[in-house]
Amino acid sequence: MRGVLDTPSGCGFLNCRRIPGVRKKRVPLANFLAPLRGGKGERVNTLSISDLDLSGKRVFMRVDFNVPLADGKITDDMRIEAALPSIRYVLEKHGRLILASHLGRPKGKPEPKYSLRPVATRLTELLGKPVQFAPDCVGAEVERLVSNLKDGDVLLLENLRFHAEEEKNDPAFARQLAALCDVYINDAFGAAHRAHASTAGIVSYVRQAAAGFLMQKEIEALSHALTKAERPYVAIVGGAKISDKIELIENFINMANTILIGGAMAYTFFRAKGLETGKSLVEVDKIGVAKQLMTKASQRDVLIELPVDHVVALSLDSTDAVVMSIQNTPPDRMGLDIGPETVRRYSEIIRQAKTIVWNGPMGVFENPSFAQGTFAVARAVAEANAFSVVGGGDSAAAVARAGVESRITHVSTGGGASLEFLSGQKLPGLEALTDATTF
Repeated sequence: MRGVLDTPSGCGFLNCRRIPGVRKKRVPLANFLAPLRGGKGERVNTLSISDLDLSGKRVFMRVDFNVPLADGKITDDMRIEAALPSIRYVLEKHGRLILASHLGRPKGKPEPKYSLRPVATRLTELLGKPVQFAPDCVGAEVERLVSNLKDGDVLLLENLRFHAEEEKNDPAFARQLAALCDVYINDAFGAAHRAHASTAGIVSYVRQAAAGFLMQKEIEALSHALTKAERPYVAIVGGAKISDKIELIENFINMANTILIGGAMAYTFFRAKGLETGKSLVEVDKIGVAKQLMTKASQRDVLIELPVDHVVALSLDSTDAVVMSIQNTPPDRMGLDIGPETVRRYSEIIRQAKTIVWNGPMGVFENPSFAQGTFAVARAVAEANAFSVVGGGDSAAAVARAGVESRITHVSTGGGASLEFLSGQKLPGLEALTDATTF
């Protein structure tokens, strides 16, 4: 498979970290990353978009345009911009591009608030050329629009999830999607952990199924963190529930030197250590799991660091936040952010790291009263002289709000997908793609 550096339009490059006195420049992704590899280090010979002859072909590209909307307006177009390198490549190669995505959770039927029409408008602006919009993703009208496409044209289909068959991975629906195209490209890393008709089922009915540039970049960056990481290796795991991150923490115990725990999940660990946690969120049925994880880490000489102080309040919307040590947590208050001493300790550990992987916020960062711990960790990661990967979802939102996104080596566009990949799980959308050795 060709490396990301074979791509045009600068799509194989990442922003390097800002260094005082030096202008920020763009450095090749290949400077950081090994060839695409699987979770256990084996090479993944997935067919690449750059391996395909696209001229005059109908190209069905699954993208992740699941963007936030407010009053019908896009509030963050990061996912659209992330797909531009693959989109522009198809157009430069004179392909006839058919874009397909989901947006929101419309529960298998049309809902106007989840229409992709605003995306077509924004994409027209970004590409500087018209993007046609189909009223559906299958059916006679869609087939007519596709048949009228000329080389270099772009057609965006309506929300795939307006059909319940999409999430059910219905074979007949997958066959309808496949009938629209000559070749298939999956560039929707954010949906790669879903075995849906447009990410997995469709591949059974197309001759060639390749990874787009964004998919390649995501897998290469995350694989590097799993198989080629320099040490010291620091994993930062936050979020509300330990139950969502058990496999991730287990995988980090096999790779990292230190695991920094934050967010509400820390309180399940504290209860496992016999500490009182007040009204803080605790998964009582996972206290035993927390004990097992700490035992496993100790056996492998991996340090699990827990907060030593925290910001507590009466409720999530309180304005009376107070910093205190973990041991002094009052019975009527809940912990909602890590405290300044924990920030200092965590930042020092992060500063010494050569590899950093972060998944999950340190507190309820959506509330400014409980955001300082998460933002401080984001700044520490950005300032470290390390290969840094930030999982999608809340972690990606946190580094963006902290204003340090450009100084992270790789910020994933997929929350659930990056979590599952880093946990050692296979992604159906990636597994389904054509093996390049059979091409």
